[in-house]
Amino acid sequence: MRRCSVAGTFYPEEPAHLEQLLEMFFQREKPVVAADALGIVSPHAGYAASGQTAAYAFSTISPAFDGTFVVVGPSHRGYLTCVSRVPWEIPLGIIDPDTEFIDALDMRVDEVSQQDEHSLEVQMPFIKYRFPRARVAPVMMGDQSRESAAVVAAHILGAVERTGRDVRVVASSDFSHYVPEETAQKDDRYVIQALADLDVPEFYRRLEETGASVCGYGPIAAMCMVCRSMGAQEGRLVRYTTSAEMTRDYNQVVGYGAIAVM
Repeated sequence: MRRCSVAGTFYPEEPAHLEQLLEMFFQREKPVVAADALGIVSPHAGYAASGQTAAYAFSTISPAFDGTFVVVGPSHRGYLTCVSRVPWEIPLGIIDPDTEFIDALDMRVDEVSQQDEHSLEVQMPFIKYRFPRARVAPVMMGDQSRESAAVVAAHILGAVERTGRDVRVVASSDFSHYVPEETAQKDDRYVIQALADLDVPEFYRRLEETGASVCGYGPIAAMCMVCRSMGAQEGRLVRYTTSAEMTRDYNQVVGYGAIAVM
């Protein structure tokens, strides 16, 4: 079993407190976006800073969804791309892996490298709370190049074809890191705009042009490629905010975006 590594730091460790916080996030009024997204971008910072934005992203998927969430997050420690196929423990209970789908991904299994990685774990309480019957297929990306994103997307699509699973893809990513608020707003929105048409080459071009420090750009690209192949036509920015909303420090912010691909 994959044990919690950031409960008590990124999100509450006490189950009742975590459930109350998630309930508050999902009850708040949200922009009107049809709940039919095939994929989302959700941030992975501490819930105090980015939890509401993550809830906005997950709210674009019907709460009745009971298929498989393919959760793709970056490795912050530089480990190689790999998958996990064990149950994941969080304060709200156990999230079961879809082992048949994970095996069909035909990707390297590495539980050790994922033990302390928060980019995937931070998404799990949202899934457990809102989609209690869903299972997960966690994918941690090392190389985030456009070519690597295409390979990951091909593995996901191949697994969908072989298993017939109903899937939703979660790309775990924050946007600009530790830059002035004005810079984050300008660069991040410019980069995100390329996803309106799911234009992955333009997304990478704009990342290079701006130097925006988007930590999960590979998972975002892979998610867009998968969803486009599944019939998605556009990406919609549901919410964008920065850490300054919580800290009031406008000199060194981190950007958070909720994006729905449908």
